[in-house]
Amino acid sequence: MQFWDFHTHQARSTGAIQNAVWDQTPLTGYFSLGFHPWFLEENWQEHYRKLEQLATSEKRLLAIGEAGFDRIKGPELDLQKTAFSAQAQLAYSLGIPLILHCVKAHDLLLEFLKTAPKKLPSIIWHGWNLKPELAKQLLDFPVCFSFGRHLLSPESNATKWLEDCPRDRIFLETDDSAVEIGSVYQAASLILRLPVEEVAELTLANWNRISKRKINE
Repeated sequence: MQFWDFHTHQARSTGAIQNAVWDQTPLTGYFSLGFHPWFLEENWQEHYRKLEQLATSEKRLLAIGEAGFDRIKGPELDLQKTAFSAQAQLAYSLGIPLILHCVKAHDLLLEFLKTAPKKLPSIIWHGWNLKPELAKQLLDFPVCFSFGRHLLSPESNATKWLEDCPRDRIFLETDDSAVEIGSVYQAASLILRLPVEEVAELTLANWNRISKRKINE
């Protein structure tokens, strides 16, 4: 049984979706690519066509992102909003998820979801560790939650939300941590009271339900 890592910054050729860096897309394995708000520049639209072409032609690109909003680090919010909207529409047009980076900006995502055209992509909020009440506000929209190292802390918000999170919205990841993905699955297994093999089957089924680019174990 393979434990899929749905968002990682570690280079892996199998069992993971690697967060790629511009001009350094991995030669093997699956990856995601997008305009991260930390590195978003005024001229991002000049590079958008390249993202569009790569995302269309390269079937190993399974998701757009990281993309999103960040009030701590990043350019002006209007620029972030415009870039996010464009990437969301690209993800929707390809039938693939968008990996969300969202820091101090839950309200901006909610604003986008409520005011955007009805055609929304599946959005995976990676590294979820906010209060369950904030997660519940997103359940009317196609938003899923990816949990990582915070599950190893029993009192974390991530642990609290995973207990109640709809099971068809669950993904697991390592992000940029040194935690092994197997440890994240073991923690999720205990929280969900499911055999770890069933957790692995659950997350894989969730991906294949929301994405046109399927993962075959």
